Amino acid sequence: MANNELKSSRSGIQVISRAAEILRALRETPTGMSLGQIAERVDLPRSTVQRIISALQDERLVIANSKGGGLRLGPEITAMAEAASYNIAEQCRIFLIELTEDTGETSDLSMLRGPSMIFLDQVPGTQRLRTVSSVGEVFPLSSTANGRACLSLMPEEEAKERVLGEWSRWDIKGDIDAFMDRLTAIRATGLAFDRDEHTRGISAIGFGFRDLAGDLLAISVPIPSTRFEEKREIVEAAILKTISHVKKMMEKA
Repeated sequence: MANNELKSSRSGIQVISRAAEILRALRETPTGMSLGQIAERVDLPRSTVQRIISALQDERLVIANSKGGGLRLGPEITAMAEAASYNIAEQCRIFLIELTEDTGETSDLSMLRGPSMIFLDQVPGTQRLRTVSSVGEVFPLSSTANGRACLSLMPEEEAKERVLGEWSRWDIKGDIDAFMDRLTAIRATGLAFDRDEHTRGISAIGFGFRDLAGDLLAISVPIPSTRFEEKREIVEAAILKTISHVKKMMEKA
């Protein structure tokens, strides 16, 4: 490759890397950021950020916030995220079916979006008394098995910040040190629990994982609390098998 071509290739790669940094910064601040704020966050000159933002706006990857607050992710990013969500839901569907067949209980797939977990798919259980949630329903992080599973995969400071933010929004008084110890236990076993903490009468076991795009997802099994202890060992064994299947799927992808 000639020197000019090599320099051009390196320059193109650098622009893509910088654009990705800017998009990540905007993802973390859904209310919007100014050019100056973006430049400070990604540690780039304002003029460089402005050029990249202009190109991203042309592709509708970034748009101006109509309610003020600067710039935010555009509709093309949303469309890509929806396509990715559909793809991962399609890939995980067989695991949910197998989980429900092995346990007789409902199985769920959810994804971390902003400050909450969004349900992407569900296979209802075969029991007469069963738990059912709607696809698209939003659940908190700190009081649910799927939310805790995803928190356990984050760096500790990020997880702590998210939990404290959620507690502040909902005026929840909690022991953050004790909660962080729970996340440590989840990392050790791979399993997260909710024992009647989010919804009275419903308990759950779940695990978290990252897809190839880096998004955090969780598969969980909600169980009526009246039969939680009776079914716990069966559900744990089935979920550990599912964890193995998900890891193999990611390795092959």
